[in-house]
Amino acid sequence: MRRLIVMRHAKSAWDTDAATDHERPLSERGRRDAPRIGERLGELGWIPDLALVSDALRATETWNRAARTLGMLVPVRYLRALYGAGLGAVQQVLETVPDVADTVLILGHNPGFERVASWLAGEDLRLTTGNALLLEHSDGPWPAIAIDAGGWTIVDLLRPKEL
Repeated sequence: MRRLIVMRHAKSAWDTDAATDHERPLSERGRRDAPRIGERLGELGWIPDLALVSDALRATETWNRAARTLGMLVPVRYLRALYGAGLGAVQQVLETVPDVADTVLILGHNPGFERVASWLAGEDLRLTTGNALLLEHSDGPWPAIAIDAGGWTIVDLLRPKEL
């Protein structure tokens, strides 16, 4: 069984001195929500073998805060390709996942990640800030299952405000 966590970064700050959108940090709420999602992933046993994270500041902050609550080190790749990524870019990144990784977390931005989640699950989904969609797929190589539209089963959708 392959498991994929499609996560949107936590709430970002808009009233900031960041020079670019890429450098925008998390808001106070985002800094509170990210560890709550990480803690819930740990409680559910959804510990990623690999995290693939946009290199934008709000995404890296989300992952770093969530990862601290998992209780173990998770290999992470910070990727510029996931900043503003759509379906094609996310598929290309997932195709690089080694077969030894059964559970993968991919963390990025909307609107692309909402489209990716909807495409993989085969139904319209809404990912607000900090949401983590838990998906499962029968075992197969990542390059094949990364493009399996509607072939993923929704296990749960974690929302910080509900935790």
